[in-house]
Amino acid sequence: MRLGYSLGYWSAGPPPGALETVLAAERLGFDSVWTSEAYGSDAFTPLAWWGSRTTSVRLGTAIAQISARTPTATAMAALTLDHLSGGRFVLGLGASGPQVVEGWYGAPYPRPLARTREFVAVVRQVLAREAPVTYDGAFYRLPLPSDEGAGLGKALRPTVHPLRADLPIHLAAEGPRNVALAAEVADGWLPMFYSPRMDGEYRSLLAEGFAARTDGRGTEGFEVVCPVPVVLGDSQESAADQVRPFVALYAGGMGAKGANFHRNVLDRLGYTEVCDEIQAHYLAGDKERAAAAVPLELVRDVALVGTPDDVRAQLPAWRATAITTLVVQGDPRTLPAVAEVLREDG
Repeated sequence: MRLGYSLGYWSAGPPPGALETVLAAERLGFDSVWTSEAYGSDAFTPLAWWGSRTTSVRLGTAIAQISARTPTATAMAALTLDHLSGGRFVLGLGASGPQVVEGWYGAPYPRPLARTREFVAVVRQVLAREAPVTYDGAFYRLPLPSDEGAGLGKALRPTVHPLRADLPIHLAAEGPRNVALAAEVADGWLPMFYSPRMDGEYRSLLAEGFAARTDGRGTEGFEVVCPVPVVLGDSQESAADQVRPFVALYAGGMGAKGANFHRNVLDRLGYTEVCDEIQAHYLAGDKERAAAAVPLELVRDVALVGTPDDVRAQLPAWRATAITTLVVQGDPRTLPAVAEVLREDG
């Protein structure tokens, strides 16, 4: 199981020490570093800026939102970064949620699975560069039909020859149908709140998606790149305190009530009543009580926390999962110590 590091998205501004963290991850032998975006910093620019100082670590978006750009614009960014990095870029995509898509991008949010399928198909056309890009879908049409514009649209192929026609595309997915879709049309899956307890179900969903593939691509190189909070501390409880606000934010504050895909994952883990309490506190504006309502059991299900010995004891269950890259989420200052523990007997 390879190691990655999550840079996430910015809060009020650029995270201090980010470049040093990226360089440390590469020096420590991490396989990859990953950025994301919500409605502030974008996912591509930080990779280009910080990644320009690296030589071996892979650079991935986890995730770039499909409503933020057209498929062709996304493909242009991907092929550009792949050239600049010498073939180290990984395009991670996600549909986000209706609050962001409709509130930030001013776009409708119907049928995210169908829209994602079309999006990936167009990106692959651009990267293949076998012919001018054309697509006649429910969401994306290239060129635009003549009766809907100036009538001058022309099918084009990228002027730049992509470095890799098979540049890897990963999909962020949380619901069962989305997970199967990732295995069907993508080269990797970016889960959230993965728990070893759900590994059997996830493997079944991936197998369902693999069976539906029709493009002849093999599955042997398929990746499961999973972000996991990793916190070393004096005890599991004290370490879990650093993860509780993160869980509370996603279970209670991300997405609308009744339309929170992150919470749905925790519901499937058996934490519906717990999430009800977390969400109630969060929506009432009491983030501290929301975080306090996150039980240690839930944290242990989705994170690695505690003393080095505690984490070592938890590792075998994670190593037995379908995860191919464990992407560390945590304080960058602890990266050397975390890397040492995660690599022991690995």
